[in-house]
Amino acid sequence: MKYYLYHIPGKKIGVTCDLNNRVTMQQGYTPEEYELLDESTDIDYISKKEIELQKEYGYRVDRKPYKYLKPKTNMRINVTEQTTTFPCPKSDLKRNLLRNSGLVWETEHGEFQVNEHTISWILENAKTSMYNDQRCYIYNKAFAYNFPKDYIVKDKDNKKSKSIFSDIRKWARVRGIYDSGDQKTQYIKLQEEAGELAKAILDKDKAEIEDAIGDMVVVLTNLAELSELRIEDCIDSAYNEISNRKGKMINGTFVKTDGLSEAEITLLMDEPNGN
Repeated sequence: MKYYLYHIPGKKIGVTCDLNNRVTMQQGYTPEEYELLDESTDIDYISKKEIELQKEYGYRVDRKPYKYLKPKTNMRINVTEQTTTFPCPKSDLKRNLLRNSGLVWETEHGEFQVNEHTISWILENAKTSMYNDQRCYIYNKAFAYNFPKDYIVKDKDNKKSKSIFSDIRKWARVRGIYDSGDQKTQYIKLQEEAGELAKAILDKDKAEIEDAIGDMVVVLTNLAELSELRIEDCIDSAYNEISNRKGKMINGTFVKTDGLSEAEITLLMDEPNGN
């Protein structure tokens, strides 16, 4: 797990595993209103550094180092084949979800997680239990449909889950890409990476193909953010558009056939490049 040491100028210095949930959603500060001072997977180091910087900046020093704080992911949920039930009324659900950011549970539709992408959907779609108004629930299948497992990936040790797109944005924010970059520079960067991919494909270099595709995903994530969009929403929009699209493989390319007559489709199939 990675720990982030953040600074809200004039207010505080703190540590969190999730900047968006802890600083933005819970405390109300946008990324432009705080700065990332350090990050580490070593909880001992980050705990010591937090205390040192609190003293150096003249802020209130925490009584207990971060590493001794009890984790807040202790909400006991009930999972059945169809639903996930939360042990609180719907009116209190947001507070409980924020306190349990990072909570992961298994269902028949895959692994679910409370994170910056899923909280809003859970709040909008939770229903009060007809048997107990102090409990609320969501439908597992609907959750899985709205949040493909690609959004939550395993780390190398296969122990924790995290959002790869969130990590990319944090990486870019620390390096000033969103402060100094713009859409045009990212688009140019995308073309450069596309050229690298083309070369790798021609060379049949699988390692370079993997690297180039990964670089393009990073650039696209940043391009979306600089366009005041989220890459996750862009993917959703594209998938919703193509999910019911009808077409055929013609000369190695999937071609839309919606609205085309059989004669037009036959003509396409006879053309050398399927154009």
